Amino acid sequence: MAEAAEITDEQKQRAFDTLHNLPFAKMIGMRLVHMGPNEAVIEIEMRDELRQPSGVLHGGVTATLIDTAMAFAVITRLAEDERASTIDLTVHYLRPHTTGTITCTGKVVRAGNKIFTVSADVVNEQGKLIATALSTYTKV
Repeated sequence: MAEAAEITDEQKQRAFDTLHNLPFAKMIGMRLVHMGPNEAVIEIEMRDELRQPSGVLHGGVTATLIDTAMAFAVITRLAEDERASTIDLTVHYLRPHTTGTITCTGKVVRAGNKIFTVSADVVNEQGKLIATALSTYTKV
């Protein structure tokens, strides 16, 4: 397992290219804004296609954003030939979101030999917490 170390520009570019070439991430409008040791930050801009019938951001979009930011945080702990997958994901939705950008920060809380525990917070442009999550990933 790779230790938490500074992320090289090449690794950041590879992560950026990966995210921005994933069809589902492109459809939602995800943007990788930061990647560092044990951490990844991804944001999306609210738009009508992401709303549920009541007009707020669909919870599935929030969960997807969270899972993706967490996965990219885990990537910072993997060797280039290693992969990981989500085992479980618990999301707590704290307030609705209707307009502007939301930002998700995924952080590796604990990295074992095979299992990773990861947390995430989603905030709006005012810094108010929209959702929080905890997840477990395993090397595959």
